[in-house]
Amino acid sequence: MRDFREIKVWQKAHKFALEIYRSTQGFPAEERFGLTSQLRKSATSVPTNIAEGCGRSSEKDFARFLSIAAGSISESEYQVLLALDLGYIPTEVYHQLDAQANEIKRMLNSFIRTLLS
Repeated sequence: MRDFREIKVWQKAHKFALEIYRSTQGFPAEERFGLTSQLRKSATSVPTNIAEGCGRSSEKDFARFLSIAAGSISESEYQVLLALDLGYIPTEVYHQLDAQANEIKRMLNSFIRTLLS
């Protein structure tokens, strides 16, 4: 059984989730149950699924949870773009979050390939 805290992609995903929480604090109040909630859920789903996968007994099960995490980071990637287009976050914050999301996505895909090979 792995310790998820030692996995580099989990560390980056956790940092991403923290950044999403900070970035969404200034979203309009009417987005509280809309984009704010959706973005926070998709962002926290990434490290959560990595952690859950670490508790699984097989590499195939772990890879399945990493795949779910990859879907969640893609969801977050779109929601960050939507936040930019709605004017909720500045361009520099968008670029930072988008770069983090892309790095996490690449790391997850590589990890999945390694587990399944």
